[in-house]
Amino acid sequence: MKLVTGIVASLVIGSLSFGVMAAEELHKEKVKEMNLTKVGDISTDKGTAPMDAQRELSKKADELGGKYYVITSAKKSEKDIHTTAEVYK
Repeated sequence: MKLVTGIVASLVIGSLSFGVMAAEELHKEKVKEMNLTKVGDISTDKGTAPMDAQRELSKKADELGGKYYVITSAKKSEKDIHTTAEVYK
């Protein structure tokens, strides 16, 4: 559980310094405040660093036509980081 929490925290912190992505990461609470519409779910197994996963999630969110994504899970294996997210517009 600590590993998942650490990975999610790294993803959030990394998003603050990586402003090139088109789709923006949000917290679940913000989605309710902004009254956004869910357009789908995405996942990735690419990359060995949190920023690699963020980049891939942002790309996939863009492909779905979303402006935002919320990470719902993250798990690090020996080789990759597996991340899932919900996409909103």
